[in-house]
Amino acid sequence: MTHLLLLGLPSGSEWIIIALVILLLFGGKKIPELMRGLGKGVKSFKDGVNEAKEEINKAKEDIDTPTSSDAKK
Repeated sequence: MTHLLLLGLPSGSEWIIIALVILLLFGGKKIPELMRGLGKGVKSFKDGVNEAKEEINKAKEDIDTPTSSDAKK
């Protein structure tokens, strides 16, 4: 079963060929720009995830903390 799972993954030499093709297609000057854009995208995604987590935690805290009307009861 594991042989079937590993069948589609490229090996070491295939990764080198893929890297060379990318280098030929985009050129040496364009690749750093692409990687910089990719890095900015990943950072933006992580910031969005962290912001969503903070909002969820804040909403949980608002629900968990008793209000003044609850304290009088």
